Amino acid sequence: MIIELPHVGESVTEGVIGKWLKAVGDRVERYDPLVEVVTDKVNMEMPSPATGTLTAILVEEGATIPMGTPIAEMDAEGSGPAPAITPAQTEVAAEPSTDRIGTLLKDVAPVGPTGSGGPISADKPADSPQPRRTRRRYSPAVLRLADERDVDLDQIQGTGLNGRVTLKDVRNFLKTQPESTQPAVQTAPISDDDERVSLSPVRRMIAENMVKSASQIPQAWTLVEVDVSGLVSRRRAVRDDFQLREGINITYLPFMMKAVAESLKENPLLNSSWDDDSIIYKRRINIGIAAAGRDGLVVPVVHDADTFSVAGLARKIADLTDRARRGALTLDDVQGGTFTLNNTGALGSVLSQPLVNFPQAAILTTEAIVRRPVIIGDGIAIRSMMNLCMSFDHRIMDGAEASAFINSVKARIEAVGPDTGLY
Repeated sequence: MIIELPHVGESVTEGVIGKWLKAVGDRVERYDPLVEVVTDKVNMEMPSPATGTLTAILVEEGATIPMGTPIAEMDAEGSGPAPAITPAQTEVAAEPSTDRIGTLLKDVAPVGPTGSGGPISADKPADSPQPRRTRRRYSPAVLRLADERDVDLDQIQGTGLNGRVTLKDVRNFLKTQPESTQPAVQTAPISDDDERVSLSPVRRMIAENMVKSASQIPQAWTLVEVDVSGLVSRRRAVRDDFQLREGINITYLPFMMKAVAESLKENPLLNSSWDDDSIIYKRRINIGIAAAGRDGLVVPVVHDADTFSVAGLARKIADLTDRARRGALTLDDVQGGTFTLNNTGALGSVLSQPLVNFPQAAILTTEAIVRRPVIIGDGIAIRSMMNLCMSFDHRIMDGAEASAFINSVKARIEAVGPDTGLY
């Protein structure tokens, strides 16, 4: 049987093969950890889909491949030997995936919200020849190295399954070439006082996802001030009792998430995504919360956030953020997010402009609470004030829809008082 890298969510389109936990010839029980996979959402141990013997490893450690790519073959018990697969099947990464949401565009002029950017010529300059390639298929890692080193892959005899060209084949070929034909990858010079640190797979994928967000989504931004004096008083009043009853600290975040979830029900356009010629409205309200993990930023998801009370949200958030710090999140914890809430105020920020979590429609940040004088009626009072900042996809909505949502959140937060229930 052929083992493929499983799809783990619409916004996760590729993963890095971190480490193979089994070798060719090993007997593997169903659900045994087979390989470590790194995505921009989570690190995971992929379980074996069946019991049997691992007969081939098709993707090397360190390779970045699309979800759904064949990565191994297994002689599963009761199914007979795995059929041989063709290079076209093995190297499916060379073709665009038909079930992917969005495609990262490279080497194109920037396009702003008004659609500016000018015409783009599809013709290559005559003095920029590209290495000739036939109909053979290659993995993304092989293609990347060949492009970086200007290698004609048709010159290489593959040693992989069915004669496919592997990374090892390309590296061995490069060792046989004169140094002058191997242009080095250009890197920025550093002084003796500096240190160059290679990117981790997680950091690289976060960077690629942020570039995708910035390049594919025309983002606009808005901000409102919120008087959270009532919220501050309510949390202070219930904090000690909640700690005794639940065993966790109640923060401002569950109150915020409750307001966001209810406002998303009123403004469903914010709970959607762009799909070229249509807008996809999400039936479920699954709110992601940006959290610092061991290896970088992760966004665990509170599924069906609109069905929880403030206390229920507090429990879910405490559990997810704790496991994010320990690197113990599961695939289910990071899949299916429809909107993202980021508590940048916990870092001391009072104003931020976040990037939309591709392919969602918007992201909201809650900033630090600051006590300052505010004009109320004809007088001046000291109030606890907080900024709400939101970036949104201008293809999906205009300022009117975005403002309606963020002001709905503001009204709900400012309505928190002594009688606001937790359960």
